[in-house]
Order: sequence, then C-alpha cells, then structure tokens
Amino acid sequence: MGWVSRLFDARDTRVRMLLLDLSGVAYLVFGPHAGRPPTLLQWILAVIAFTAALVLHRRQVVNLLVQAALLVAAFVLIDDPTINSVGTSWALLEVTMAAGRVWMIWAAAGVVVAAQAVDLIGMPLSALPQWVLRLVAVVGMPVLVGLVIRTSRELAGQAEERAAEQRRRHESEERAARAAERGAIARELHDVVAHHVASMVLRVGVARHVLPEADPRVAEVFDDVHRTGTAALADLRHLVAVLRDPDADSTDAGLTAIEPAALPAALRAAVDTAARAGLTVQAEIDPAVGTLDSVRGLAVLRLTQEALTNVAKHAGTSAHARLRVGMHDGDLEWEVRDDGGGTPPVAVPSGGHGLTGMRERVEVLGGRLTAGPAEGGWRVHTTLPAVADHPARPREAAEPA
Repeated sequence: MGWVSRLFDARDTRVRMLLLDLSGVAYLVFGPHAGRPPTLLQWILAVIAFTAALVLHRRQVVNLLVQAALLVAAFVLIDDPTINSVGTSWALLEVTMAAGRVWMIWAAAGVVVAAQAVDLIGMPLSALPQWVLRLVAVVGMPVLVGLVIRTSRELAGQAEERAAEQRRRHESEERAARAAERGAIARELHDVVAHHVASMVLRVGVARHVLPEADPRVAEVFDDVHRTGTAALADLRHLVAVLRDPDADSTDAGLTAIEPAALPAALRAAVDTAARAGLTVQAEIDPAVGTLDSVRGLAVLRLTQEALTNVAKHAGTSAHARLRVGMHDGDLEWEVRDDGGGTPPVAVPSGGHGLTGMRERVEVLGGRLTAGPAEGGWRVHTTLPAVADHPARPREAAEPA
C-alpha cells in the first residue's frame, strides 16, 4: 500500500490521470463488450475523456464538468458508458481531495448525481434500487475515499507544523539558555577576572613610578607586565562585549578574530613575549600563513601562546623552544618543541586544562593534536586541514598542562 499512498500524496495529478487513461484503453481493447468490439462513437467519447483528464489535471472542477457532460452524452448515445462513468467518478475524487471548501465537494457530488440521473430516463421503477446502489459506488465511494485522503493530508500537515513549532521552541529555549550562560560568564569575567587584572596593571604602573631608579632589567619586566596586562584587559573587554551581544556567534571561534594578513606579525609578537620571559625561541613562520582564514589563524595564534607558556611553566625559562608554522597544499602544519633542558621555575597554579583546551580548539577545526615527550623535551603538533569538514576526532591521552 506504500506506493498507493505515494501516488495519492503526489501534488502533480498527471501520473494518476495517465494511469487512469491506460486502464481505460485496456478496458476498451480487452474488456467484455457483449461479443462486439467498441464502436467508433465509444472510442471518440473515451479519447475525449482521456485527453481532458490529462490536459485539465490541475483544474479539477473544469475536468469534472467535462467528464460529467461526456457521461450524459454516453448515456444518450452509446450502450456501454463505463469509461465515462469511471472518468466522472475519478474526477469527483480529485475534486474532493483538492477542494478548498467543503461545499465544493457536495456541489461536485450533486453534479455527478445529476449526470447519473440521465440514466433514469426510460428506466422502469423496478430498476431504481439498483440505480441507487450504483450511485453509492460511483458517487459515495469517491467522496469517501477523497475525504479520507484529504483528512490524512491535513493530519500529516498538522503533525509537521507541530514538529516544526516544537523545534522552534526548543531552539528558542536553547538560545535563551546560551544567552543566560554567556551573560553569567560575562559577569564573572568583568567582576572577577577583569577586576584582578586591572588591579595588577595598576600596581605595576605604581611600581614603575615608585621605583624610577630600579635596575633596567626590573624596569623592563615591569614594562612587559604592564604591556601584557593592558593587552589582556583589552581582550577581556572585547570578550565581555561579545558575550553580552545576543546576535554574536556563541562558538569559541566566533568570539574573537584576527586579520589573516596580521597573523605572521602576531605570531612573532607571541615569540617576542616568550623571549622577554627568558625563553629562547627559534621561529620558522611561513609567510603564506597570512592567507589563512581568520578562524584557523586565531586558532594558530592561541595554540602558539598556550604552547610557549607551557614551555616556560614546565621546562623553565632557560629552555630552548622551536616554533614551526608552515603551509602545505592549503593545510596548516604547526609544531612547538622544547629541549627540556631548563630548570622549572617556582610552581605556577594550573588547572591542568591547557592541553585539553588546545585539543578541543583543534578538533573543532577538523584537526588532531598530538602531545608528548620527544628527544628529552616535549612536542606539540597538529595539522589543520584546508577545509574542516570532519567531525571531532577521538582524543588522545596526554599529560596535563
């Protein structure tokens, strides 16, 4: 029954009419006709009915009127009106399925009853019950089947509307929850993190003025801390603004961005920052990285900053590190390696989420992060594909950052 349902669910009725016409031709050629072949007039009325069904398949009411007129002619002119009777009943079925108002269905049924009433002319009263029974078949059944199909379509449409409304409501609730979460994060960043960073920057600024004769190396550290803290405050303010913007992209990649052409300079600035902290960093940065999209460019910058910070924390500021960023056929290859030769500084509080965050950032872009010991030091490596069309891949076990 599945193909029957699909046939009646099709909006284009031409297929149904074509099948009906083929059935009519088969009846005329192979059907019983009391031992006589179909007459020329019977063929003419049938061909007109077939043509009207195909031509008027989108104008159901007009088709019904034509078929009813042909049925009246068949009752008057030929002995076997079966073809025209079936055509009229089928046209009534089409009107019932497509009618915009209920009264149109009953009006169409009245037209068919009136056409069938022509057959009563000259019929004895004893044949009236048989005529009524035939009327139930040629009028009642098409109307009943059409109403069932019509109701099924309406119920299916209502179910689709309910499902769509439920999806919209679910999406609205998700957006509201994300907005509330983003607002809470923005408040925490503003009230706690930004407050403490601002306090640190302020105190460093005071120290610079209180100790004007300090050792130049100490003054350089003060300047670096003040510069880094000021940049961090600017980033925090931008992040808070994005989090509080309901129209902003809620994904991590959409929170901040970097101009592609500025990426090489930003990477060298990250290397300079690490060098001011005492690290010796050998950087190999392919100028072609300036053609990266902003999302992958930001990811590379953040990975570099995090990796060099991890080298300073875990291998010590006297360690030697190597940064390598290159492009190969649109793919980005990134690596940070250290020799592990430094003496670790005083332990810095860490939540152990550095590598986890790096891995998540890479996997969102379709890459895979590997991290682990290498030649006495530590190596972190990834390749970001040109088109991030792969889902997040399974994570590898790695040491906490």
